[in-house]
Amino acid sequence: MEFRGKYLSVTSFRLDGSPVPTPVWFAQEGDRLFAETDARSGKAKRIRANPRVLVAPCSATGKLRREQVEARAEILGPEALDPIRKLMARKYRLDRIFLLPPYRVVRWLRHEPTPRGDPVTLRITLGK
Repeated sequence: MEFRGKYLSVTSFRLDGSPVPTPVWFAQEGDRLFAETDARSGKAKRIRANPRVLVAPCSATGKLRREQVEARAEILGPEALDPIRKLMARKYRLDRIFLLPPYRVVRWLRHEPTPRGDPVTLRITLGK
């Protein structure tokens, strides 16, 4: 199954089972999807506790563009960052130039927190 578009909704689950959808930039290689996140993010903590996720293409605001499918996510070590960053750089070349700088400025102006931990790669495998 091929996922097209810039954003992927990754729905992880809290300990009580309630879903938490998050739109992320992603890259696909075969039947696996990859995304980068902060090691201390809520998403990473939820995935460590429960690798079950639901994924679907979405808009930047998280509006689903297709029905969600079951998947399993795992957090990879730092050795996985470079190859995934190369895939992401090819896919998001213009976005990284034109969207990230204003996004970072807006976060700074709003006094929003910056990532607190080291970056990690999420590897998402479709199916249960």
